[in-house]
Amino acid sequence: MKRAIVIGATSGIGRGLAEELAARGYRVGLVGRREALLREIAAADPAAYSCAVADVTQPDAALAALDGLVAVLGGLELCIVAAGTGDLNSDLDFAVEASAIRTNVLGWTAVVDWACRLFERQRGGHLVVISSVGGLRGSGAAPAYNASKAYQINYAEGLRQRAAKSGLPLPVTDIRPGFVATEMAKGEGLFWVMPVDRAVEGIVRAIRRRRSVAVVTRRWRIVAWLIRHMPECIYRKMG
Repeated sequence: MKRAIVIGATSGIGRGLAEELAARGYRVGLVGRREALLREIAAADPAAYSCAVADVTQPDAALAALDGLVAVLGGLELCIVAAGTGDLNSDLDFAVEASAIRTNVLGWTAVVDWACRLFERQRGGHLVVISSVGGLRGSGAAPAYNASKAYQINYAEGLRQRAAKSGLPLPVTDIRPGFVATEMAKGEGLFWVMPVDRAVEGIVRAIRRRRSVAVVTRRWRIVAWLIRHMPECIYRKMG
């Protein structure tokens, strides 16, 4: 039986992926801040799940919890980092920005590095990170969120380079969703908001194919291309 850990498994994409992996025969380690929700997921199939309560913004405790979870699972082949946060912040309230930075940069880096070190020691493993199409350009409405996702995109690329130089089978998959119907989808007039199950379907396909980068769903690939290539003078007026 293959073993996976999903960090940020209590809701949204993380929960959807955890449930899909369990349905596909994985033994799944659930990691998140909200113990009641972890227990709720695990109760549906106790044989498929193990839980660890952890907050990535407290790295020492989170990494200790992850080490314990790997021991319970008896190993690890796949680690998915879906933990993240972000809010609209047109007033540039630093408390809002700091929350995104603590979770999406500091805590995120701690758990991603933990997974990479583990996979390097065991000479194999697959790391998957959930970034965002938003990381392709800046945002006046949510500056820290988009900037933190750009950080994740570049960090994942660096890890792929590191893996290539090592010669080890260590794929790093960067998943870039568009708008998904979760608590993270904030703002008025959002378009092409996809249901979680559609996003999960595309993500699982990318994991199975060991893609380096995958934008989900297909229509969001068009949006991502337009965002990347849009002239600055036009993009500035869209905020």
